[in-house]
Amino acid sequence: MQISRRQMLSSLAAATLLPQAVRAEEPPPFPIPAVPPLETDDYAVARKHFETKLLRFGPSPEQAAPLGEPPGARKVLYPSGRDGALKLIAWVSHYEPSTELKPAVLFLHGGNATGDGHWELVMPYAKAGFVAMLPSFRGENGQAGNYSGFYDETSDALAAAEFLENLPGIDKNRIYLAGHSNGGTLSLLSAMTRKFRAATPISAGVSAWRYFGRFRKEMPFDPTNERELIMRSSVCFGTSLKCPTLLLRGSEERPFDANDQLLIDRARSAGVSIDHRLLPGTHNGVVPGAVEESIRFFRHHGA
Repeated sequence: MQISRRQMLSSLAAATLLPQAVRAEEPPPFPIPAVPPLETDDYAVARKHFETKLLRFGPSPEQAAPLGEPPGARKVLYPSGRDGALKLIAWVSHYEPSTELKPAVLFLHGGNATGDGHWELVMPYAKAGFVAMLPSFRGENGQAGNYSGFYDETSDALAAAEFLENLPGIDKNRIYLAGHSNGGTLSLLSAMTRKFRAATPISAGVSAWRYFGRFRKEMPFDPTNERELIMRSSVCFGTSLKCPTLLLRGSEERPFDANDQLLIDRARSAGVSIDHRLLPGTHNGVVPGAVEESIRFFRHHGA
């Protein structure tokens, strides 16, 4: 699959527009546990009893243009936030509803803004017979809502999944989940909250301590409250994972580490089918191959 210069620039937005990582010698503004704690509550239950407390209110840290309607996509508004008050933009691939229900893929984009290049990366799902949906999140691309750093954005992803499964002609029993980078992080947290048929997080982060220790300027919550970090760390809720999962990563990016393995071990202890795989490529360059790999994985799981 060839990637155009425009597509690559868009899909590289996270790398070029995110705040620079702090120098390694600067200590993070919070203590980092040697082993991230294992939470005994199911993540879905824990979310019902937790509300993030933001110290800073505002849009996503990545500036981007308002969203149009790229080729092959239909722009829709899906409700999220308290009582569905937020109306957020998503793109859905063109399809004709019929009595033969179709499988669908919810793809969560990387970075902190949405662009046409993200949609181009999702098009192979539509060509493979899936209905593809790519949602934007609160505070992105000039939209309403406050950026929270993975927590309320997980609520948006879950709201998008509900919207997708209720579209006409969609098979509710074959809703699949994928996401890249920040979207991979969100896909893990989402798959710990509700059931999908299968999930393929790509280059996902599993530890909020690691992420916000590096990108601390993105942190809108109180880092002295450890609960804020725990609720953004899928490694702490490995036993909550609710579907077969394949973690994918590029061979030329940060490798799978002890936290990834800990997530896998915890998920397997709860009987979850989970594995990980390296594919050729960099953090951004791996995405086309990972999308194709996810299609094979979804086919294996009933698509």
